[in-house]
Amino acid sequence: MQNKNIIVDYLARVEGEGSLSIKIKDGVVHDVKLKIIEPPRFFEALLRGRAFTEAPDITARICGICPIAYQMSAVHAMEDACGIHVEGQLRALRRLLYCGEWIESHTLHVYMLHAPDFLGYASAWQMAQDYPDIVKRGLQMKKAGNAVLDFLGGRAVHPVNVRVGGFYKLPEPREFEPLAAQLRLGKAMALETVRWVAQLPFPDFQRDYEFVALSHPTEYAMNEGRLLSNKGLNIAVQAYDDYFVEEQVPYSTALYSHIKGRGAYFTGPMARYNLNFERLSPLAQQTALSAGLQRVCTNPFKSIIVRSIEILYAFDEALRIIEHYRMPEQVALPVQPRAATGYACTEAPRGTLYHRYTIKEDGLIGDARIVPPTSQNQKSIEQDLGYYVAQILHLPDKELTWKCEQAIRNYDPCISCATHFLTVHIEHEP
Repeated sequence: MQNKNIIVDYLARVEGEGSLSIKIKDGVVHDVKLKIIEPPRFFEALLRGRAFTEAPDITARICGICPIAYQMSAVHAMEDACGIHVEGQLRALRRLLYCGEWIESHTLHVYMLHAPDFLGYASAWQMAQDYPDIVKRGLQMKKAGNAVLDFLGGRAVHPVNVRVGGFYKLPEPREFEPLAAQLRLGKAMALETVRWVAQLPFPDFQRDYEFVALSHPTEYAMNEGRLLSNKGLNIAVQAYDDYFVEEQVPYSTALYSHIKGRGAYFTGPMARYNLNFERLSPLAQQTALSAGLQRVCTNPFKSIIVRSIEILYAFDEALRIIEHYRMPEQVALPVQPRAATGYACTEAPRGTLYHRYTIKEDGLIGDARIVPPTSQNQKSIEQDLGYYVAQILHLPDKELTWKCEQAIRNYDPCISCATHFLTVHIEHEP
């Protein structure tokens, strides 16, 4: 069996800069490294010494694709530290804002980043030449998600209307109708999306993952809940540091997460789906089963279907919230800082996002910790590649490289906010 190294200098159709190295010797995969090569941006250090009220707007700048996830996690952690809990219509509006982010982020992934893999295109632009109506549908759905962010958040990128305790400005019920009309059209398109992606060709690849996600007793968890896994984990968010560990590895600028004594875990849409299927709306449940998904899915390549189900759910849930919306009595709860530590997890499009802040009596931030989903999934991605490459070693180098990239894109890694075209070097050992 020929020995070889597979080296992908720049991963295409992922958000940020990353590379891949796989070493194969005597027909056996010996080493897999997913290298995240973005320079660190030191947001946690940047937050120290700033007012607790600044955290939501500062952390929203971490990602232009999922700013709401960072903003909401910061808001909830600060409210936890200050001893308040936002409920009622203010809470519902925050959930609506999160629905908008799931729609725009998931749609970007499904149509622009992942679908080209299954159809044999190097980019969405090439795919659009043969499937213009499908790509146009994806753009319209993403526009609907952006409209939610713009309407509630003040703008579609890095929204500015969320604050600790609530919002700065609230909409009147009558102002929702144009948005609701756009969401109703998007919901119909989301149904078509599920039917479309369910027909894509999927490799027969299954793994026994430990799925980790928030779970809530009465809703499909987005903003709050307990951290659950399919292998017995059931903890409050405040206990996160007791169970999850981050380590530095020499080949990646991202920290590397695992569960103490248990190893890799999988967070994101598949984890949410597998742990919370019963909390999806009846329409989303029925559509998932009709698309051929079971209540448990362990094929990561089918994550594109699961993401499409979450898009449908987000449209459905957004319309439900709008239908029941009543103007709150106040735009925000009064908040007084105190010396305390606050914790929060929310469900970013790519998975569970953890924030922890220690604030002082004067309201200044003394310490901050942020754990994004991509660093949590890095170990699981590498393990996937090890198992998957072992099954497809017979393929030509070019096709093997393509398949490896596709396996990485199953996770929709958000390395930062840039996309690079691919340069590949494959070296055969003598």
